[in-house]
Amino acid sequence: MATMSTKRIMVVAAEASGDALGAGLIAELRRQAPNAGLTFFGVGGARMAEQGVTSPFDISELSILGLLEAVKAYGRVMKRVRETVAYAQAERPDVVLLVDSWGFTLRVANAIRKVMPHVKLIKYVGPQVWAARPGRAKTLAQSVDLLLALHPMDPPFFEAAGLKTIVVGNPALSIDFSDANPVAFRNRINLGSDPLLLVLLGSRPAEIKRLSPLFAATIARLRVSHPNVRLVMPVADTVRDLVERRVAEWPVKPLLVYGEADKHSAMQVATLALACSGTVSTELALAGCPMVIAYKVEPLTYWIYRRISTLKHVTMFNIMADKRIAPEFIQNEATTDNLIKALDERLTDKSLRDKQIVEQFASLDAMGRGQKPPAEKAAQAVLEFLNLV
Repeated sequence: MATMSTKRIMVVAAEASGDALGAGLIAELRRQAPNAGLTFFGVGGARMAEQGVTSPFDISELSILGLLEAVKAYGRVMKRVRETVAYAQAERPDVVLLVDSWGFTLRVANAIRKVMPHVKLIKYVGPQVWAARPGRAKTLAQSVDLLLALHPMDPPFFEAAGLKTIVVGNPALSIDFSDANPVAFRNRINLGSDPLLLVLLGSRPAEIKRLSPLFAATIARLRVSHPNVRLVMPVADTVRDLVERRVAEWPVKPLLVYGEADKHSAMQVATLALACSGTVSTELALAGCPMVIAYKVEPLTYWIYRRISTLKHVTMFNIMADKRIAPEFIQNEATTDNLIKALDERLTDKSLRDKQIVEQFASLDAMGRGQKPPAEKAAQAVLEFLNLV
């Protein structure tokens, strides 16, 4: 150790994915520097709470999607920004780790920089400037001292703006499936030889509200043509109440499962998945599960996105492969007819499912599957930044 001085580390995460990243980074920092006297506190969810970081407020209300929702939530978000900054002033961190959630964490970074200019700021996950709005690289460079990036496409943009950037890799590629027990899961739900469709609504309230009617109608129709198909839905802790209320109204109800172990087991057992676009698509691909992707946002948000985005696909392994490995139905294409057709083709044609799995694996390899876990690289970068190694 270069120094044994105690360091107070504040971790700020505003939604489920960031909560998981923050928790993984905290655990890895403790593992790599057990004698460094690191103290952690901050804003997060259930996963960070497991690491001893109790949030001063519930972060679920900060999971915002779309321009209109952001406008409506502006007052609530700014209140939480002020509370987060006040918490930082009271607890006096040496460094603040701002995880994902571009809008919220950028406001927190700028506010902390004004009132506590000596505090070092590290951003963990940058905006995808290679996909849209490259000007955000300069914005972030003016707000933080270091970026821990997920993608090899990131550094040229941010370093050109003067921000030191270290690629740690995509955490979704290092998900640990050792907690999965697919045999026990199959037996517990009495699956037998029936096909299993995994239904994933997303982890943000707006995603769930927007996709719930579409997914409900889709699986109701699918059950008519495939009466033996079993339906399972993993539910994120942060949106458990909302999902339970929504699914209670569905004409055909999937079995709800909770916790990472059951989610991972279900992914490995599933014949196919119907999933909301997001990091879960990478998780499904790692589990060897073929999928059909759907997504909807507010019309205005989508109109703006189409004008600023240069991407042809939204799913990361599709982007990396530059081809539609998994079918994607976005916005107006996200219809019951389109989803039924894609699901039916895959449920009835094993060779099509197998081909998709092989192509998903090949793209994951190109993305960096099998490399050192991102949390390990991120923790090493943080400790070097703090001169603790």
